[in-house]
Amino acid sequence: MKVLVVEDEMSQLQFVLTVLKNNGFDVLGAENGSRGVAIARIEHPDLIITDIHMSDGGGFDLLSAIRSDSSTATIPVILMTALADRAGMRQGMELGADDYIPKPFTAEELISAINSRLQKQQEVLRKANKKLDELRVSMSVTLPHELRTPLNGILGYADLLRKQAADLETAEVSKMAERIHKNAKRLQRLVENYLIYAQLELKQTELHKKEGEEMVTKDVEAKLDELAKTKAKDFNRENDLDVKVEDVAVSFIPQYFDKVVEEVLDNAFKFSKGGTQVKVRGEVGDAGYLIKVQDSGRGMRADQIAEVAAFNQFDRKFFEQQGSGLGLTVARRLVQLQGGSLKIQSQVDVGTTVTVTLLQI
Repeated sequence: MKVLVVEDEMSQLQFVLTVLKNNGFDVLGAENGSRGVAIARIEHPDLIITDIHMSDGGGFDLLSAIRSDSSTATIPVILMTALADRAGMRQGMELGADDYIPKPFTAEELISAINSRLQKQQEVLRKANKKLDELRVSMSVTLPHELRTPLNGILGYADLLRKQAADLETAEVSKMAERIHKNAKRLQRLVENYLIYAQLELKQTELHKKEGEEMVTKDVEAKLDELAKTKAKDFNRENDLDVKVEDVAVSFIPQYFDKVVEEVLDNAFKFSKGGTQVKVRGEVGDAGYLIKVQDSGRGMRADQIAEVAAFNQFDRKFFEQQGSGLGLTVARRLVQLQGGSLKIQSQVDVGTTVTVTLLQI
């Protein structure tokens, strides 16, 4: 197990390195935060222990640099400080610190803190590996079918056009082209959802501000109205749509705003019958801006709501259900990563209401 210790006080640095070495750890030392960051990027230690207050690049600067670099972002960091005030502790935790060791500390306290953190890290890795194993199993069962269904539609209609183009009426060609386009859009959406989900599960998607990227969704009223009408048209249910929303701006990356709303709307139309209303409401609440999508579909039981997850399709042997189950999972994860929430209320044979709460600007 490799541990990097960052401390500008040489006597303290040597003390920590000696204790760790005597307890079987491989150790690396750095005399300031800047040097610590450089070593971490090269050596990729299993744990970093750093002082907060240093003359050249303090612990907070080191922590920020470590967390913003994808190659070091998951390394656990323990902060050492003689000034463990609440404000400093809160700042460290917001930057991604995993633990604190108040100075002065004994060798036993140091080793105990390290072992505790490493055990927690191993548990996190164990759970992550378990989730990935479950994902692989679910994918092996569900994904091939979901990919094959629209692909077969594309290939089938394309083959008819290829072989019988000369004998087909213009209306027939148009209808086949429309079917090809519909299947291609379904396939595109499935691939997009899968890629987003895989990135989220592997923690490779960081929704921090990138240069030139807009972090605010403006004209929410117009966007919700457009997205709702487009989705209703996809299901040939324009007359079932009821939209009433307030116009605000929300703290949300626009492309992900569209994705979240699209998935929630798709779910509402997919699991409700034509002729029943799908209501879309947008209103300012105490917790932020609330987007509510309500349908009068078949609904879900409480245990099914609790188990909403990717590749999990409920009661498929009783209902013909298209889709991989990715939609609401992707939507929920995207909302959570940007400080919001997604809640589901449902009653069997009555309907479902999905409420998305976003931070208002």
